[in-house]
Amino acid sequence: MNNMKKKFSTFEIGSFISTTIYDDLSLSPNTRKIDKQIGNLISSIIKNKEFTGKSNESILLRTPQTNVLLIGLGNKKCISNDKLRDAAAKASITAKKLKTKSFSFNHDVSDMTNDYVEAVVQGSELGLYNFNVYKSNKKDFRPLTMNIIIKNKTKTSLTKSIRTGEIIADAIMLSRDISNLPSRDCTPLQLASRAKKISSNRPLKTTVFNTDKLKKLGFGGLLGVASGSQQPPCFIIMEYNGGKRGEKPIVFVGKTITFDTGGISIKPSASMDEMKYDKSGGATVMSIMQAVADLKLPVNVVGLMPATENMPSGSAYKPGDVITFYNKKTAEILNTDAEGRVILADALSYAQNYKPRMIIDFATLTGACVIALGNAVSGLLGNDKKIINSLFESGERTGEKVWELPLTNEYKKLIKSDIADIKNIGGRGAGTITAAAFLSYFVDDYPWAHLDIAGTAWTQDGTPKKSYIKKGATGVGVLLSIDFLRNL
Repeated sequence: MNNMKKKFSTFEIGSFISTTIYDDLSLSPNTRKIDKQIGNLISSIIKNKEFTGKSNESILLRTPQTNVLLIGLGNKKCISNDKLRDAAAKASITAKKLKTKSFSFNHDVSDMTNDYVEAVVQGSELGLYNFNVYKSNKKDFRPLTMNIIIKNKTKTSLTKSIRTGEIIADAIMLSRDISNLPSRDCTPLQLASRAKKISSNRPLKTTVFNTDKLKKLGFGGLLGVASGSQQPPCFIIMEYNGGKRGEKPIVFVGKTITFDTGGISIKPSASMDEMKYDKSGGATVMSIMQAVADLKLPVNVVGLMPATENMPSGSAYKPGDVITFYNKKTAEILNTDAEGRVILADALSYAQNYKPRMIIDFATLTGACVIALGNAVSGLLGNDKKIINSLFESGERTGEKVWELPLTNEYKKLIKSDIADIKNIGGRGAGTITAAAFLSYFVDDYPWAHLDIAGTAWTQDGTPKKSYIKKGATGVGVLLSIDFLRNL
């Protein structure tokens, strides 16, 4: 967590200042002040066409008075929170490289809105994120102060936005930390301990079901996947009651495979190290719960995380086995590497005990989703158009984009089994959809949305280049979900 202080100033120029410029190249009042203090160097750079203001463009001007970072935002009509988040990350990264103790960020608009401030704070924090747990030298310079330059008004209302931005950034960094941890240091029980620690000083209640409890309740899916591992599984439940008493909760479910070898249907060795990220769905849900509690959102929320390893051994479940789930439905296991949907089946079934307002799950579920949508957009499927539309809108606002894939009865027929109710894989085609079709058997008629984050949970070749996204886990889904909840 970064403890950098943030404050507002009407105008301040120190050892380092960043300022945003649109592609029309007009200088805002504050930028003109900066330009004047450094001998009209900004005007000269623009006149000589060394800086065009295009999106993602930046140039560092070093002068005796101060260092100035110009950041292009492109078309003024296309400004977004995500562009500001990225610009602020560029500024904080540059401040770190320059080893400056404080820096100023200028986005000179007529009204610096609350969501702009949140985005700037998030970007400044996430730009400095560094997973250095295993580095022998952990020295990591960080700026101490960030000044957000605004016009002399509305400071009081915007101060709350600073705190909100910090809370959301902290939750995203928590999600990244959990996902980045190797499996030996993030077993199911270790993850459960982390959930309890998060809850200890927040209005959260955490309950953990151990193996005996899972057997008693009939969590055949979670126990089946866990049967090949020496690490005991667990089911983590986090509850937040910020809404009215008796109000139906929103239930988030996260796939939490702390490491995935594929089981008996073992994966190739190449890139298997990335399967530590198979717990990213659970990391997202745990981080959502932390953010919801810290923000004191007026809503009831439950987070469910079925946690286990998927390992091959003499005791592992095998292709051809039939599993009985919490809701008593059965599935023929044809591929033990399609394990995510197997553990989610129990969790989605259990979610119905809350008579939820809706169920939303996050899962690094299918490689097919990466083929379909690449690494820039998460897959979205479900049975409720209103929820799907709202999640899409949140994706557009936050930059964590989603795209709906069809989930019709034709696909559900593809997972019918000859010897059980369903089977855990369909044919070669539409792998993302048939996986969601499998999950649909465990939500009944409750409003439900499924997000496949296999392509977006960690950085891969096609991941969009953003300054606030570092190599490794992205923490995808936290920003999206908090925006979704706040706009309900």
